[in-house]
Amino acid sequence: MKYNEMWLREWVRPDIEPDALLEQLTMAGLEVDGTTPVAGSFNGVVVGRVVAVAPHPNADKLTVCQVDDGEETRQVVCGAPNVRAGLTTAYARVGAVLPGDFRIRQAKLRDVVSNGMLCSAAELELGDDHDGILELADDLVPGQDLRLALELEDRIVDLELTPNRGDCLSIRGLAREVGVLNNTPVTELSVSPTPATCEDTFEVRLEDEAGCPRYLGRVIRGVDITRPSPPWLRERLRRVGLRSIDAVVDVTNLVMIELGQPMHAFDLNQLAAPIVVRRAAAGEKLRLLDGREVMFDDQPLLITDASGPVAIAGVMGGERSGVQPDTRDVFLECAFFHPLAVAGTARKYGLQTDASHRYERGVDYALQHLAMDRATALLLDIVGGEPGPVTEAVASDHLPVPAEVTLREGRLNELLGVTIDPAEVDVALERLGFDLLDRSTVAGTVRWTIRVPSHRFDIAREADLVEEICRIYGYNNVPSRLPRTDLGLREVPLDRASITALKGQLVDLGYQEVITYSFIDPRLQDLLAPGVAPLKLENPMSLDQSVMRTSLLPSLADVLKANVSRQQDRVRLFEVGRCFLPGDPVGQPVMLGALAWGRRDPEHWATASAPVDFFDLKGDLERLLAWTGRRVSFAPLADPVLHPGQAAAVIVGGRQIGRLGRLHPEIEQRLDIAGGIFVAELDAACVLAQARRRHGTVSRFPSVRRDLAIVVDRAVPAGEIVSILEKSLGKVLVDLRLFDVYQGKGIDSTEKSLGVGLTLQKPSATLTEEEIGQYMQTAIEALANEAGARLR
Repeated sequence: MKYNEMWLREWVRPDIEPDALLEQLTMAGLEVDGTTPVAGSFNGVVVGRVVAVAPHPNADKLTVCQVDDGEETRQVVCGAPNVRAGLTTAYARVGAVLPGDFRIRQAKLRDVVSNGMLCSAAELELGDDHDGILELADDLVPGQDLRLALELEDRIVDLELTPNRGDCLSIRGLAREVGVLNNTPVTELSVSPTPATCEDTFEVRLEDEAGCPRYLGRVIRGVDITRPSPPWLRERLRRVGLRSIDAVVDVTNLVMIELGQPMHAFDLNQLAAPIVVRRAAAGEKLRLLDGREVMFDDQPLLITDASGPVAIAGVMGGERSGVQPDTRDVFLECAFFHPLAVAGTARKYGLQTDASHRYERGVDYALQHLAMDRATALLLDIVGGEPGPVTEAVASDHLPVPAEVTLREGRLNELLGVTIDPAEVDVALERLGFDLLDRSTVAGTVRWTIRVPSHRFDIAREADLVEEICRIYGYNNVPSRLPRTDLGLREVPLDRASITALKGQLVDLGYQEVITYSFIDPRLQDLLAPGVAPLKLENPMSLDQSVMRTSLLPSLADVLKANVSRQQDRVRLFEVGRCFLPGDPVGQPVMLGALAWGRRDPEHWATASAPVDFFDLKGDLERLLAWTGRRVSFAPLADPVLHPGQAAAVIVGGRQIGRLGRLHPEIEQRLDIAGGIFVAELDAACVLAQARRRHGTVSRFPSVRRDLAIVVDRAVPAGEIVSILEKSLGKVLVDLRLFDVYQGKGIDSTEKSLGVGLTLQKPSATLTEEEIGQYMQTAIEALANEAGARLR
């Protein structure tokens, strides 16, 4: 929401400095995102009036103008197409300084002296228009400083409003808020109903009364659309970030910014009675004012006539019925649409508009008559015409009912942590405009019951009133104190680790946590989770966030792309989050995802720049699962997302809890990322489950190490060899290391050689050579019988 300070101060004049007011608004929950001046920095520019215009003797596209600057008539050479005798414009005298430190000097243009310059809006940073010079109001006095004449010592303020404060999406709403905060009266608009001067009406019907419980319409005949919007109107719109289109549209935009009520004007001669507010029929189409054509399902609320849709209710009008340069009769629309009837429609069709922004957050349901009268008065003043009577279609049963909320003194003081005098609460409620229905004392504490005004649709319960009182009392006036409470020791399960501890382990392994949206791009979903139909959002924030993820891999891949595009050469990521699996009910498992790409180690002079590989990620998972005290094994896995031959199932307790491997080469190519991308995805609940810790004594007797070099078939995984050795040697085996894998000269092409280091130790005695030999023989026989291994 943008506003300019001078417009706001026409409504309310708090005795506070401008910067202090901005700080006050931020502290009241209306965050100031930034400010910009309404014009560039310049001086020496005054109001000038063109007295005469003559052709330049030596240039076809230039004119020689005589300009009255309030002191004398000066000769200025100008090339603007709109310069003409009688035009009031901006004149930069010789010596003036324009934005960008551009100094105006006397000059000769094609042998004709020019004493100064006639300025365009762009040259003064008063807008983007550079096709012609500024056209100012004729009542301005030549010679008057332009900054004073146009009140350019002003700022544009950009507010970031939370969704619950839709009542502040207007100058009127902001003025109310400033008045409440400073206990200053607000100057309301004085608008009288405009009487009808013709009897023409246009029938309106409400088929969806819940979606649109009130719709006002008014016919105005004989408007002159060729009349331009007056300068004050164009400038007022510019200062809130809106461009001037034509007088009718400008008036509706002004009323929206001023009062917070979106309006729309139709070309009456393009409508076929009656106007009907209804839900769309599947397959209906509408070409919008911006030229786009949309096809509807059965959800959006539409404004239709006998020929079909003419507007998306609360979002945008249609091209067919829009106001055109030849429009002579208009039909003004001013309606209350329920927020739920409009919410999501704009995002669904990619049509975020100022109107939908307000309707989604809620518009005052008692505002429509005032807005219609204000717009009618402005239109008659600018483009003329004959207004007909106001037509109102209303479904009173579906209009919002003012909420009645009770506030208890004890609850107020409990939530704020400070005791507030009930008299201060009385004053705050009065300043907020709440109707006090009852004030009583129960058991020594005061209880207030109020009725919420129509513009404060965000007040629904006691906590909302507490927040309002706190805003008026001042957040800075609430003292900071440490909480006083009994902190009991909670039970800590020994068979389950916390997610915080799990994240800590992954950070220790060199991974960085990412937190991503559960809403993802359907293209990434299809790429990294094929064969699973995701849940689609009815009202997505954007098309790139329109489905619920069924895997963490799309989210991690998206983050990787962002990092690679920012010249990162080593990426280690993990995320712990929910996935959403279709079903009844929807499955919502918590998953752990990890990704590794780029260098194995950070760049350093002492280490080689080898890339990460499958075994780096496998080793990280082994260390992570060793922390849980549970045995992990890996088995070959066929997965369409993973590289054939570089994919494995993660097995704990005899069942698969996840997968790891390199992404399939085709997927890596689609992601447009060079180098191998290694990923893992595990069931977080299985990772968090910890084995019971069992403690034993530390042996006082020496250990002994023996190495074996064995030859096995290439198809035999090393994990199987490890499992056989652990099973055959039992508790006497205290450590096992696979220190060598060899395939090549001296070994059959179908075999491989493994080097295994075995550390043996007894807890109660020193191992003898005879015992060591027996254990080694047992291991060799077990390897031969179960894996077909032989000594090398």
